[in-house]
Order: sequence, then C-alpha cells, then structure tokens
Amino acid sequence: MWACAVRVELHLGAVQSLKEKRAVLRPHIERLKKLASVSVAEVDNHDFWQRATLGLAVVAPDRTHLDSILERLRRYLDSQIDIEMIDLSVTYLEEP
Repeated sequence: MWACAVRVELHLGAVQSLKEKRAVLRPHIERLKKLASVSVAEVDNHDFWQRATLGLAVVAPDRTHLDSILERLRRYLDSQIDIEMIDLSVTYLEEP
C-alpha cells in the first residue's frame, strides 16, 4: 500500500472576503473528494482572502496507481479558471 500527503497552495484572485473565499473553495474541495476519493481540508492561510492551502491524503495499492491519482488531481487544479495553483508538493509514505 502506498500513501502520500499533498500540500496545494492556491491563489484566489477575484475573492474580496473570507465569505467569498469559502464559497469559491467549497465546490473545489467537494470535487477533489469525488474525483479521486481523497481526503481534503483547508490547512493554512485561513485568514487571508486570496490565499488558500489545501492538504490532501491519498492512498493507493501501488505507486503507479498513486501517481495516476496525483496526475488527475493536478490536471483538475490546472484547468480551473477561478483558482490558480501556486505550488503542489507531495510527500510519499510507503508502507514498511
């Protein structure tokens, strides 16, 4: 079994309040969960209107499957017009 922790830094250019930020992020978080059966949460930059940091936990039976899930998530984030992915970092955790 393979697992990884993913940290995604986002810029939300059109957002003017924390309420708008939540309204923009909520559908993306739900879509990411459904797209690849991953766990997603906002983990940092809670008080900044135009910044968001998402943490994702991904588990797969092998490294190839894990990489395909990560690529699917990356393609989704790159294709969105209301959010800009600034950074995506992955930490792999292999079962001993």
